[in-house]
Amino acid sequence: MLVAATENISLKRSYALVEAKRVSNLLKSESKENIIELTKNFNWKIKSIKDRIGSLTYDFALHFTDFLKNAAIFREKEWKLINQVLVNGEVFLTKNRITRLLEEEVRRHIEDKLSIKVGSLPQKLMNHVEQLNLLFNEKRGKTSFEDFPKEVDITAFPPCLKSLYDATASGQRVSHIGRFALTSFLINIGMSVEHVVDLLRSFSDFNERMTRYQVEHIAGKRGSRTKYIPPRCDTLRTHGICPEMNEICRTISHPLPYYRRKLRAVKAEVPS
Repeated sequence: MLVAATENISLKRSYALVEAKRVSNLLKSESKENIIELTKNFNWKIKSIKDRIGSLTYDFALHFTDFLKNAAIFREKEWKLINQVLVNGEVFLTKNRITRLLEEEVRRHIEDKLSIKVGSLPQKLMNHVEQLNLLFNEKRGKTSFEDFPKEVDITAFPPCLKSLYDATASGQRVSHIGRFALTSFLINIGMSVEHVVDLLRSFSDFNERMTRYQVEHIAGKRGSRTKYIPPRCDTLRTHGICPEMNEICRTISHPLPYYRRKLRAVKAEVPS
């Protein structure tokens, strides 16, 4: 309830991710029977097996639709359906892989729970809510992301944000966290709310009123008046929003410092 009351999208996502990883770690020591019992909460079509194929022993058979629902965001080749053992519509999986898929299911479940509107709380509880926001911002660091040039330079985008930008501009499907990452990134590097809203018009589910409200909320013009910054690189990788890493990527941990550094490199290449 307290996390939901913060109205801080980044905090909610971080909380959901940490809780999901905690559940995943706990499940590694649980019996197969208890794991199957947990999956009933998500209506998984799953059964226990014990089949050895090559060097691997498989513990579960999961219907391919449930597999795809949770593995779709993973970029690694080993999660592609074509690389799985598939028998009669069921994907054979080890215990470790099942817990990883459940981690994604739990993360999404918790994020959905945190989307509720808490409403008015007693002042003593609101003090705790404000403390949560302060602690979270301290943990993220106090790096200043101001003073970017007014002219947005797409050539200086990190690969992940460039990919999201291109997908959005062409009307392709972009995940919820992908939209948040792109919107918060563009707002922080100086793009106006109007220009961001216009970019998001390409989505098939575009709603003018709702989109404008969400963009203004991220820009700190509504709600808690907190200007949100994009998720860190490790968070983007966890959600599969990292198509490739270049040399700059390996030396930074956040998209905004990447943009600043790449801008300097671009300027250095331009003859005076």
